[in-house]
Amino acid sequence: MKQEILEFYKQTSTYTDLGYYEEFAKNLPDDIEKLCVLQRMQIIHPVVFKDKEIRNKKECFWGNMTKVPITRLEYEDDIFPTAQSIIAELLRKDNHYTITREAKNKVHVTCRGQAILLASIFKAKGIAARVRCGFAEYIHYDGIYYDHWITEYYDQKENRWKLVDADMHCPEHEVGFDLNDIPRNKFLFGAEAYLALRKKKYKNEEILYASDPPTLGIKAAIRQLFYDFHSLMNNEIIFLHMPKYIQDKQFELSEKEYKELDELANLLLEPDKNFEKLQQIWKTTLKYRIMSGALN
Repeated sequence: MKQEILEFYKQTSTYTDLGYYEEFAKNLPDDIEKLCVLQRMQIIHPVVFKDKEIRNKKECFWGNMTKVPITRLEYEDDIFPTAQSIIAELLRKDNHYTITREAKNKVHVTCRGQAILLASIFKAKGIAARVRCGFAEYIHYDGIYYDHWITEYYDQKENRWKLVDADMHCPEHEVGFDLNDIPRNKFLFGAEAYLALRKKKYKNEEILYASDPPTLGIKAAIRQLFYDFHSLMNNEIIFLHMPKYIQDKQFELSEKEYKELDELANLLLEPDKNFEKLQQIWKTTLKYRIMSGALN
């Protein structure tokens, strides 16, 4: 692995820079399993709030859910879009960062929040890390690949990248493999999903982005393609953002535009090998970086 690539992924972004909390992160466990379990116990995934049975439980994996105020938003990703804001809010509510944190003092962010938080902690510890975006069938094992964000860090001892899923470190999920070293064939990166759909290797209903209503097929894959591209460029945009030219077209692209994405996706299949080419595209193809969002 080129040292310049590892140094790039040791750098922080707007989303992964911890600022004042860098020293705090350095003192968190170095053991990956302990670190992920600890982090998982600080966060409630917003999806659980849609289950009234869970929300009324006094004892469950997340703690006493009846103590969580009904006025709390289900999704807090737009309030805490950065790793620094997540840690700041957690310590504001309870400065004891432990696995016994009460449910009422946890934050409600999705797998993206888990992924950027873990990446930020790795970076604080001087470890090359990056967020990765794609789809995971292991979330429900129902034949559908659901949109998902995970973390990738470079293991210097083994001289290779390892995929880690902090979001799935909970007892209800038995995935049959090591969540701290996810096999490459268990995670479908955004570029892989996009190219496979272009070649008709998947049905549209097999690739799902959990919007309301759900986004299926090639449109879902384009989302994860761009989230992964931005993340690989150290710009882990929130999932309310998307290149404006695509949003304006409502994902109805011309064949020329699809072929442009084909080129980008093929490079993303091997991001380290194609690092310089991806950097050049990042610097020159501005339409991939001009974002739409709630205010734009």
